[in-house]
Amino acid sequence: MSTDGGAAGAGSDAPSVPANMTIYINNLNEKIKLDELKKSLRAVFSQFGKILEVLAFKTLKHKGQAWVIFEDVSSATEALKRMQGFPFYDKPMRIQYAKTKSDIIAKADGTFVPRERRKRHDDRAERKKRDPHHDSKQAGAGLNSAYSGAYGAVPPLSQLPYGGGSKSMLPEAPALPNNILFVQNLPHETTPMMLQMFFCQYPGFKEVRMVEAKPGIAFVEYGDEMQSTVAMQGLQGFKITQNPMLITYAKK
Repeated sequence: MSTDGGAAGAGSDAPSVPANMTIYINNLNEKIKLDELKKSLRAVFSQFGKILEVLAFKTLKHKGQAWVIFEDVSSATEALKRMQGFPFYDKPMRIQYAKTKSDIIAKADGTFVPRERRKRHDDRAERKKRDPHHDSKQAGAGLNSAYSGAYGAVPPLSQLPYGGGSKSMLPEAPALPNNILFVQNLPHETTPMMLQMFFCQYPGFKEVRMVEAKPGIAFVEYGDEMQSTVAMQGLQGFKITQNPMLITYAKK
């Protein structure tokens, strides 16, 4: 897609930009590796609808920016409203509709026009005069429709996966409030850094611990039980891809 700043001004409300299927995000943490950034964006935004593609680039011009392309406008609109200002790796996201139609959407509706391929020996002055948006050709071409979660309420506990054999048929007594949270129902691709992004926005955060042999669960430690309780209440049911987090106190 064309990436000329993505929206009309990084900090403006850009009322002239019509609602469309692609949202433009800036003010992203530039220290996060590209693969981790794209994976985290997909995990955070797929709760609002099917994502066709996530675009982010290594080039200096596009650092701290990304584009998330949804299958429909309503998903993009809901994502923009609900995630505006969300603390993403310690920085609040600024979200707007993209100014230009992404290539993948243009191809789908028949309006795609290939941009001229750039020659390597073009000097900088020539590049500035011509279309500067050649970086989009470096974007991953494959579509990933694995994450198609819809935004909604937390399902009843009976519908959530619960590990174990016959013992899991009997409900166990919940653990007493303490400073460590036990997080379940995580997608297997969840990383410690991704979880830290969510939990570190609450005071008293210390660390995230994941068990490599048991994907889908994690332990999050806070300074005291009051701090862990605030985090639990704030993130209970928050969706990573289509999975709503199930958070309880850890057993000691």
